[in-house]
Amino acid sequence: MSAEQTAAAIRAWADVRRLPEAHLARWLALAEADRAAILATANDLHLRTGQLITAFEMLEEIALRERATIAAVLARRELRRIVDGAGSAPGRAHALLVELRALRFPRLKRTTDRLAAEIAALSLPRGVRVVLPRDLGSDELRIEISAHGGAQLDQLIESIANKRGELRRIAGLLGETDEV
Repeated sequence: MSAEQTAAAIRAWADVRRLPEAHLARWLALAEADRAAILATANDLHLRTGQLITAFEMLEEIALRERATIAAVLARRELRRIVDGAGSAPGRAHALLVELRALRFPRLKRTTDRLAAEIAALSLPRGVRVVLPRDLGSDELRIEISAHGGAQLDQLIESIANKRGELRRIAGLLGETDEV
């Protein structure tokens, strides 16, 4: 596809999805390979407008930090596996954004993984779920209980009470993530 054809395809994509003019101008201002790589990804994953904007901003930040092109970032194996992989386009689009977020915020990813491992190590019974805040945006730790009957509820509450110290420690770790 020529540069003019790529620009026309980008404009058509932006028109159908009502991409704000400022974002369209930034997209068109990119190098040809970067423009084409974003367009191919947007088409392959049927990205919605908000998803494209989010992905585009993270790609720009990653490329700037790593002194790479956006096309080179999108060519990485872990991203190609998502874009070219099996599954629904919306599921793959979500997976791409998750992976871009992990690339953009590696310390956040490591901290989230560490907290998830700590929670898994608690070996809480089915019916008890420990929920971390999205993107560790707060220090709130949620514990959800789903019981079938009073006896099971008592058992689940007891299991939580037995893990009180470990849960308190995990909640304390959430407060330490401000520097992520």
